[in-house]
Amino acid sequence: MVTSDQFRQVMGTFATGITVVTTRDKDGKPYGLTVNSFTSVSLNPLLVLVCLDLRLSGLQAFKDSKHFGVSILSEHQEDMSRMFAKKDSERPANVYLEGKLGLPLLKNSLAAMECETVKIYEGGDHLIFLGEVHHAEVMQPDHPLLYYRGKYHKVRTDL
Repeated sequence: MVTSDQFRQVMGTFATGITVVTTRDKDGKPYGLTVNSFTSVSLNPLLVLVCLDLRLSGLQAFKDSKHFGVSILSEHQEDMSRMFAKKDSERPANVYLEGKLGLPLLKNSLAAMECETVKIYEGGDHLIFLGEVHHAEVMQPDHPLLYYRGKYHKVRTDL
């Protein structure tokens, strides 16, 4: 039997990029959180998925808005990742920019996309949001922020 601690240790050996996934609440206020459970799904149609914890305070905002943005973080945005990882931390309005389709995205990200939620699946203690990508762009050339074995890392380019 695999315990949740063992599973977390094994999954920690899989290096991931870091994203901040955003939406707007019913009052139009931006809401976002750090997510590394993000992946591309399909090229035709263009689909991605994000996994959000059922205990997430803003989960209803994602369900209600039916849209979400994904900002892929650069190695210089560890502070943003930490801020958006803290439950209910204050996120100043000046960290956002408005995407082409009106979704809040993070300034200075490597890349960003705006998605329409096409399906929501139950997945244990998470909901899996499947989103069709309606806009995507690389915003700046830089290196990604990585997460590996419970710590942030940068891509080594001196090899």
